Amino acid sequence: MERRRFALAAALAISGCLAAACGGNSGTGNDSSGSGDGAAAKPVIGVDYPRSDTDFWNSYISYVPKMAGDLGAEVKTTNSQNDVAKLTANVQTLVSQGVKGIVMAPQDTAAVAPTLQQLETKKIPAVLVDTRPDTGNAFMVVRADNRAYGEKACKFLGEKLGGKGKVVMLEGDLASINGRDRTEAFNDCMKQNYPGIEVFGEATNWDGAVASQKLSTVMTANPDVKGVYMQSSFALAGTLQVLKQRDLLVPPDDPKHVFVVSNDGIPQELKDIAAGNIDATVSQPADLYAKWALSYAQAAIEGKTFQPGKTDHDSTIIQVRPGLLEDQLSAPLVTADGGTYGGITSVKHDDKSLWGNNLS
Repeated sequence: MERRRFALAAALAISGCLAAACGGNSGTGNDSSGSGDGAAAKPVIGVDYPRSDTDFWNSYISYVPKMAGDLGAEVKTTNSQNDVAKLTANVQTLVSQGVKGIVMAPQDTAAVAPTLQQLETKKIPAVLVDTRPDTGNAFMVVRADNRAYGEKACKFLGEKLGGKGKVVMLEGDLASINGRDRTEAFNDCMKQNYPGIEVFGEATNWDGAVASQKLSTVMTANPDVKGVYMQSSFALAGTLQVLKQRDLLVPPDDPKHVFVVSNDGIPQELKDIAAGNIDATVSQPADLYAKWALSYAQAAIEGKTFQPGKTDHDSTIIQVRPGLLEDQLSAPLVTADGGTYGGITSVKHDDKSLWGNNLS
């Protein structure tokens, strides 16, 4: 423990020395910590894709090589297919291939701890995307504020329902920090701000078929449900199918309309908002996840360090615990009208700043 405290103090001291260069921000410039001839070599970064069965993660996968090219970094990739055992094996493979840093997005945030320990022992920096480990250290976590996801969804639905009625929350995997954060924040916000709304929380394990079946069951028993919060776009197609089967897939100005909020900001969600099929989403930045994860991995290889505070890319680095920093990227609420709901400002679905409107 004393050794870890000493290491943390040393890291913070180095961070302080770099503050003038980094301005307390991201500071991911092109300076190398090595000699002049090392500056020409491309850092080799291992990237493990967490899965390729959702539009969001396929979008992230498409951004990685583009962002690597922009940074001048070489990447070696694997795909763990939502399997922590496969993730462990993939990391070992990448290490054997000589990568100097690793980017990963473990879906099981508890089981990844031994892998992080192995990388720390080998002095190979790890950058985590989208999820934060329950225990263990990493160079940086690149993630949006997932509690804000739940709060934004809550306030949008709370305002649309006038503080009364029933909503279904299709939860992700509660073994994931993301599922827990979104669920807890949504429930806390509802209890505090909209006590007249009854929430049916349904665990889905990020499985669209499970989400569809559970939504159907709840709506059969409660045909007066007026809102649905999907914690990810994994549930989009199934939710719309359930509503269509019940003749509830109607425009927002129809009294039968069920208000639907999603999380991700994929192109299909934006199209469905425009069509009036769903009403809002929170745009999770797939492009910036790739950009800043690779940037931090490159910076770690070059020997740079960071400290809590505002960055130069509209985010805030927080210290989660000693040995773990998290860069919380911006994730805006997206609606049809770009209005303000419960104090939360949204952007319109056709806003060109949204990555979902720029994916080629």
